[in-house]
Amino acid sequence: MNVYQIDPATDARWGRLVERHPSSSIFHTRGWLEALRLTYGYEPVAYTTTSPGETLTNGLPFCRIKTWLTGKRLVSLPFSDHCSPLVDSREELDAVLSSVQCDAEKEGWSHVEVRPLSRDGFAAAGFTQTDQFHLHILDLRQGAEHVFQHFHKDSVQRKIKRAEREGVVCEQGCSEALLDRFYHLLLRTRRRHGLPPQPRQWFRNLVARLGSCVQVRVAASKSGEPIASIFTLRHKKSLTFKYGCSDERFNSLGGTQLLFWQAIQGACAENLEEFDLGRTDAGHEGLVTFKDRWGATESPLAYYRTGAATSSHQAARMRTASVARHFLAYVPDPCLAVAGRFFYRHIG
Repeated sequence: MNVYQIDPATDARWGRLVERHPSSSIFHTRGWLEALRLTYGYEPVAYTTTSPGETLTNGLPFCRIKTWLTGKRLVSLPFSDHCSPLVDSREELDAVLSSVQCDAEKEGWSHVEVRPLSRDGFAAAGFTQTDQFHLHILDLRQGAEHVFQHFHKDSVQRKIKRAEREGVVCEQGCSEALLDRFYHLLLRTRRRHGLPPQPRQWFRNLVARLGSCVQVRVAASKSGEPIASIFTLRHKKSLTFKYGCSDERFNSLGGTQLLFWQAIQGACAENLEEFDLGRTDAGHEGLVTFKDRWGATESPLAYYRTGAATSSHQAARMRTASVARHFLAYVPDPCLAVAGRFFYRHIG
């Protein structure tokens, strides 16, 4: 099979493929790719066995990442929880992966990384598993009331009822005002975790490029204080939870639980079929437990890379994260956003 490169952010055929392929997600969309390019300067490219000018039948998107700190690499896709190849056969996948590896060797890329939902075919193609995460998917097809009955009674159902009794008010949309409240809570949460916040421009670009597919939900106490927020993305029949943050002083009010419940109710009203709760790092048992208590199905999510797991990129990324945690322990609040703009460009 011949393999060709296209620009998925500008080739109209890519959008049509994403719309009709059953394995596509929000992370395959042109809007997501454009936001990556605008925010971080990553260059999108997709590999396909479809000849130029023909209807696109398959493809695997990557971003070319070049930074002085972590080197040159191809990633499918940075800051995306998962990105399955949009292919219909093992032969198509093998051809694409072989072509990608040849180009990476010719052009001096340190490695190629893929983030598929299925493990099939990658080890045989010369890829090594480097990371494993937990992925939680909540089935919405039985409707909101059925879903509610499977929530953990103490940690979820009672928290939702507590939030309603306490007069917690939720707003949703993608206005600049809601984005400001979300980002204020994100700064607080990322500092608490010893991590830099994503750049504010990243969220603005997602709103600008994905439009109504983005929803920012903010919960406020009855006095009007923002207490929790979640950032969700919709694609076809799926809703994806991507970012969450809160003011830990108000966790007992159940603002986060109420936001999730309202997001689930809205998804069910639109006849969506699943709520993708996203990936969780191995060892983050608290977050795994939180997602389990919503009745979501947990499955392993593996990332694959050409080369060994101890690649120079992984070592550089660990050094970057270590420096970030040390740095953030001492910087004042106004410097947090600056730190995020610096670090995230290098760790995609």
